[in-house]
Amino acid sequence: MQQPIPPPAAPQGRYAFPALIAGNLVLALGPWMVRLADVGPVASGFWRMGLAVPLLLLLARHQAGPKLAPSRGLVVLLSLAGLFFAADLAAWHVGIRMTKLANASLFGNSSSILLVIYGFLRLKRLPRPVQAAALACAAIGAALLLGSSWEMSPEHFTGDLFTMLAGLFYTFYLIVVDRARRVMKPMPVLAIATTAGALPLLLFALLVGDQVAPHDWAPLVALAFGSQVIGQGLLVYAVGYLSPVVVGLGLLAQPAAGAVIGRLVYGETMSLADWAGAILIGGALILIRLPERTPPLASKAAEDHS
Repeated sequence: MQQPIPPPAAPQGRYAFPALIAGNLVLALGPWMVRLADVGPVASGFWRMGLAVPLLLLLARHQAGPKLAPSRGLVVLLSLAGLFFAADLAAWHVGIRMTKLANASLFGNSSSILLVIYGFLRLKRLPRPVQAAALACAAIGAALLLGSSWEMSPEHFTGDLFTMLAGLFYTFYLIVVDRARRVMKPMPVLAIATTAGALPLLLFALLVGDQVAPHDWAPLVALAFGSQVIGQGLLVYAVGYLSPVVVGLGLLAQPAAGAVIGRLVYGETMSLADWAGAILIGGALILIRLPERTPPLASKAAEDHS
């Protein structure tokens, strides 16, 4: 009797793009939790990482196995990533309380632009037509969100600067994660980086005089397990399968979602330009996943040589 042919195995990383979008949508809830926390902004970054460390270490041990310890060089590299992430959180959480949620998400994810530039430098080529169209939609959408939500006032200016600085640190973090994910699974990468970043955040929180001990643990627990375990877990997983160009554009899902959350929770206004910007960013995410059409002559040549 002829044995049935087993179904083909699912391609590795087939869920990477949905994970990228889902992770960024979860991360967009982070600023809300930071505002609800009754500790200082830097201290909330410490609790985000510190509370997540035990679970991440367990998940990393389960995923990697006891015989797959990373090399010393990778541990050092990921510890550096953790320091970049700690600096990102410190600057971002300070900025979140000094500006609008839409601004915090947008400027905090200025890393999207830097990561796209890094991606094309790594590929050593210019954008293809579909990629160029996606980049144009993303740029116009981000500009519309920025133009509508940013207010030229001292009240928001300092917070915007802090969140832009956070975006720079976040870019360095993602570049290191991108390199590490070529040889490591996602949970060990995230666990090492998170562990390395927790203590510096605590020391800095004490240095600037933040209130560290919370009275209400709920926002901090939601921040740790929502943003750090789920949000960053999905993002780090996706980084291992997607190009930095796609990851960079995917980060723009956060400011679009942040604008909606700010509108629903804090009554922050969303103009027609805000909605148009969010729609254009969504269009960019669709375009960047469209396959490039192969020229007929190239296809024919490939057939002739097969």
